Amino acid sequence: MTELYNKVAHKTSKFTTNTYTTSFSFGIAFFAPKLREPIYDIYGFVRLADEIVDTFHHIDKRKYLAEFREETHRAVQNGFSLNPILHSFQTTVNRFGIEKELIDTFLDSMEMDLDDRVYDKETYDKYILGSAEVVGLMCLKVFLDGDKTEYEKLKPFAMKLGSAFQKINFLRDLKADYQHLGRSYFPNVNLEVFNEQVKNRLILEIESDFHVAYTGIKMLPKTSRLGVWLAYVYFYALLRKIKRTQATHLLRERIRIPNSLKFSLMAKTLVRYSFNLM
Repeated sequence: MTELYNKVAHKTSKFTTNTYTTSFSFGIAFFAPKLREPIYDIYGFVRLADEIVDTFHHIDKRKYLAEFREETHRAVQNGFSLNPILHSFQTTVNRFGIEKELIDTFLDSMEMDLDDRVYDKETYDKYILGSAEVVGLMCLKVFLDGDKTEYEKLKPFAMKLGSAFQKINFLRDLKADYQHLGRSYFPNVNLEVFNEQVKNRLILEIESDFHVAYTGIKMLPKTSRLGVWLAYVYFYALLRKIKRTQATHLLRERIRIPNSLKFSLMAKTLVRYSFNLM
């Protein structure tokens, strides 16, 4: 019966991932089969925490997030949870040696979202570290399956990729974050006067992160390289669309990449990868 519950738990994390994101789901499909389940487990956990701070505005978020943190640690320690997503997450944490520090750093960033705030450089960097960079490191643990030497070598590249993805999300979600959630992540940016000059400065910062991250992607094992590169391609396409969009428009509408374009990008990426044209 244990195996049956484990199966249900992992399927719950997979369903959660596929329901919430098409971009990552496309990428995960091109990982080696042995990697897909643990990556779904990580994303399911991240999504669950994010829902506490972003969706359920009628609850005591601080209380529930604190309880979620405690429940996560108990699940990891006990090797079991009645919450199927936490149960699947703890199996991946314990299997791949994901440190408690990475989990807590992520949850610390979620806690930062409990307060309406305008971020300065210090809190901006802290938030990106926890909300994105350490998630990249959790995934890297899975990709490298315990190889500590390779992990230390690829760690800075994984962090840059997570950083780039998160900053693109910030630009994409300017309207929702600022108008509905009271958040302004970019430091020294007044969204009341958000213009092309400010937008282009932020894009240059993201492109710099992407440039560094691309070097690391080429160094990943073949079991994960294509899937990560595909996610990179999708997000870069989203960045290009944001670049073509007027700054004022970003504050009125969430920018998206249609699935038809994602399939086209996927086909082109597969052809390039098959000819070793990364």
